[in-house]
Parts: sequence; C-alpha cells; structure tokens
Amino acid sequence: MTEPVGVRPRPRGPSVRLQLTLSYAALLVLVGVALFVIGILILRFIPEGNLVVVGGAFAPGRGDLIEVFVRYSLWALLALGVVGLGGGWLLAGRMLRPLTRITEAARRARDGALGYRIRMPGRQNELAELADTFDAMLGRVQQSVEQQRRFAANASHELRTPHAIARTMLEVARADPDGRDVDEVLRRLAETNERSIALIEALLTLAALDHVDLPSTVVDIDQLVVSVVAEAEAAGPEVTVETTLQGGAVRGDATLLRKLVTNLVQNAVLHNRSDGTVELATTRQLGSVTLEVTNTGDELEQAVVETLTEPFVRGAGRGRRPSSAGGSGLGLAIVSSIVRAHGGSLHLEARDGGGLTVRAVIPTGVSPAYAIQPTER
Repeated sequence: MTEPVGVRPRPRGPSVRLQLTLSYAALLVLVGVALFVIGILILRFIPEGNLVVVGGAFAPGRGDLIEVFVRYSLWALLALGVVGLGGGWLLAGRMLRPLTRITEAARRARDGALGYRIRMPGRQNELAELADTFDAMLGRVQQSVEQQRRFAANASHELRTPHAIARTMLEVARADPDGRDVDEVLRRLAETNERSIALIEALLTLAALDHVDLPSTVVDIDQLVVSVVAEAEAAGPEVTVETTLQGGAVRGDATLLRKLVTNLVQNAVLHNRSDGTVELATTRQLGSVTLEVTNTGDELEQAVVETLTEPFVRGAGRGRRPSSAGGSGLGLAIVSSIVRAHGGSLHLEARDGGGLTVRAVIPTGVSPAYAIQPTER
C-alpha cells in the first residue's frame, strides 16, 4: 500500500489495545503482589513452631501458614494475570471502539469521501467531543473544497469568455478585410482587454485576502465613505447618493477597507435603476462600526441574496448581465473576505420594493475617542 504524501513511515509497533491490555493485567498483578507482601508481613507476628490448643487439637504454626499462603497466592496471582489479560483485552476493545470509528472517518476523508460523518452515539465525553469536533471539521473542509471547486469552474469560464470574444472579433475582422471598421474593432478589443485585466486583478485580490496579515493602523470609515462617494459622483452616476455618517474609526488595513467601501458603492450604483438612490450609513455600537449600504433596483429573492457573496454570482443571474456593465461577479465576494479578515460579519437582505441592503459590521479595536461627529450629506 502506498504511503500518503507527507506521512513519515513508521516501524510497526504494538497496538494501543495490546498496550492497554498489558497495562490492565500488570496493574492487577501488582495489586496481587502488594496483597501478598502484606500477608507475609502479617504472618510474621505468628509464633514459630506448632501450637497446641486446649484439648490436644493441632494448631498450625507460622511456617505452616506461610507455606499454604504462598502456594495459594501464586495460584491467585496467575489467575489475576489471566483475568487481567482477558478482561483487559475486552475492556480495551470497548473503550477504543469510538477511536476505530474516528480513524475510519479520517481514512475516508483522506481518500476524498468528505461527506462521511462519525455521528458518535451516547453521552458526551472526551471521545464523543473529539468525534463531534472531527465531524464539524469535516463539514468545514467539505464546504471549503466545494467552494474552491465552484470557484475554479467559474473562474475558468469567466477567464475564457473575454478571450473567446476577442478571438471572435479578430476572426470576423479577418474574414471581411474590406468592410471592417478598424477603430471599432480596436475599441472593442480594448474594452475586452480591460475586462480581463479587472477580472484577473479581482481574482488576485480575492486569493490574497486568505493569507493577508492586517496592519494595525487606525482608519476613519466615515472619511473613506466621503472620499469614495465623491469619486463616484465625479464619474456622473445616474443615481442619487445619500450618506449619514456616525461611525468613526476602526483598526485595520486602509487599502482593504477602502476596497470594501468602493466595492459596496460600485455594486449599489451598478445594480440600480437609472433614477434610483443609494443610501450609505455608518453607526457605532460598543466595540464595532456598522456600514450599511442600501440601493434601489430589481426585485430579489432572499434565497438569491444569500448566494451573492459567492464568486461570480450576480443578482440578475450568472452571465446574464452585459459586459459593458463592468460587473465581474467578485465584488461582494471580495467584500465578504475583507470583512472576515477584519474579524467582522456581513449581512445581506433583499429590500422591500426592489434592491439590496448590505450591512458590514467591523470590530473597532480603537478607543471611542476616535469617533467623529455625525455628518449628513
């Protein structure tokens, strides 16, 4: 049988069951030896020689008692050894039975069967707690593996799409050299190239967030919101942006937190009506700052909303939004990773009447003195 990769080969040793069996038997024999020694010490107080009781009856002396005691004690020690080995073997097997189930689950998980669970019966004890922890770990691993598989499949599709579009445009242009519009072809190729660059950058950002070590710097969330909203308004969106800022500062990575706010604002503007609104509000609770972004838009089901933080999932359905809209399907996935990297939580709710509400709760890690005065815009 081939050894798993990364496992150091070990010489074969005695099983745990055999070790426990020998331990039980040795304990019983040691207890018997202790009783034997105590009996010998007690017999020393009996006088030497044979004793004669009243009436002439025979009474054994110390030598007689020691002889009988030693003979039967040896038989008793032998019996204790046999009982210890047999009983210890049975008890060890019973006690190690949960470990056998855990080992089987680990072996199946190693071979790829992540859906198998131990589901240890009985009351709570150390082994049951170990089994429950192992089941929870398998659940997390299975969820992570499934997410990675979906991510890889979706990423390969998304990365292939702009290249296929560019190839099609080039083939059409080559097929009709007289009627092609070079400027239009170059413009569309440039748009497709920018889409590929944005998608790759988003993928790199998402991958790096799982391994980032956040610096401990004070970041004013309200100032980030003001800056990002100003940039969004300068780009001339067709929606109205309103802000209510009462948050203050948190401790974290300024670049990532700016990316968080930018993605939320862009998502709210992108998936909106032409005459819609975007409302941004920050509030400060004990130990955390909440950033809430609400936008108008299409009607969304809550079941769909709960999947929007997965990579390449869009509210209008994967792949149904035009490429000109600029959505890569990674905006909220990156937001979720940034919030998670800062130890916070992200909540998404379908808005009554259409649209979405995204609520990011980030631990502050700073003194309340950093909170700023409420700002209305």
